[in-house]
Amino acid sequence: MYLIQKNGIIVVKVGTSTITHPSGALNLRVIEDLSRVLSDIKNSGRKVVLVSSGAVSAGISRLSLDHRPRTLEEKQALAAVGQSELMNIYSKFFAAYGHCVGQVLMTRDVVDFAMRRSSAENTFSQLLAFNCIPIVNENDSVSSEEIREEANYGANDTLSAYVAILAGADLLVNLSDIDGLYDSDPKENPNARLISRVDRIDDRIMALAGGAGTERGTGGMLTKLRAARLATNAGIPMCIVNGSNPAVLYDIIDGKEPGTFFSAVNPE
Repeated sequence: MYLIQKNGIIVVKVGTSTITHPSGALNLRVIEDLSRVLSDIKNSGRKVVLVSSGAVSAGISRLSLDHRPRTLEEKQALAAVGQSELMNIYSKFFAAYGHCVGQVLMTRDVVDFAMRRSSAENTFSQLLAFNCIPIVNENDSVSSEEIREEANYGANDTLSAYVAILAGADLLVNLSDIDGLYDSDPKENPNARLISRVDRIDDRIMALAGGAGTERGTGGMLTKLRAARLATNAGIPMCIVNGSNPAVLYDIIDGKEPGTFFSAVNPE
């Protein structure tokens, strides 16, 4: 059962494919639904942190481009345009439900260096104390390392685990375009079975991961499992659920068990 106390902290990660249409344009209905549900969860007394992908896709849409970025420089420029667009939309939706947001852009050295890690922890703590909703993304517009697929956080999957650790979260939720972890690829096997609970992320579980994700997002199940391993090893449970209907978050808060739940590792 998912357990998060009334004053607990929940980190929610949403991927590009969940908040965009197949055309690549932002799916405003999903973004508004997500903003409303998270606002309501916050109204219940819980603290909320949102890790959101989608800046590059938002930049493509804002500039009316007819192609995905072909170079690192294009990706960085589109992220710069799209990040402000994305934050503007989130800010409007959350404000409509009575909440303010704060933008946090992170690079890998935040978790690699103790001083910057401490600063990030303090920033999250203060934003939550100010009753704000931190909205986190990679700092793709200035960091060439993070935006490269081989070096990035994995479509923010791994980043969300680090954010959960830095924020002292009680639960990490990964809103995906799939219902959870299956025992085989559901796109190829109609009899694939959803695994509702994982208590240990071993080699057998890691072997169930598929490819690199969708055309609009770079993360696949492998990066989600890596994120789950990071979070659970730090004592933070995580779940993967289908984010097409953000109201699924209510099920989690109410103690139901949609998707796949990864239990926290108990320190010995």
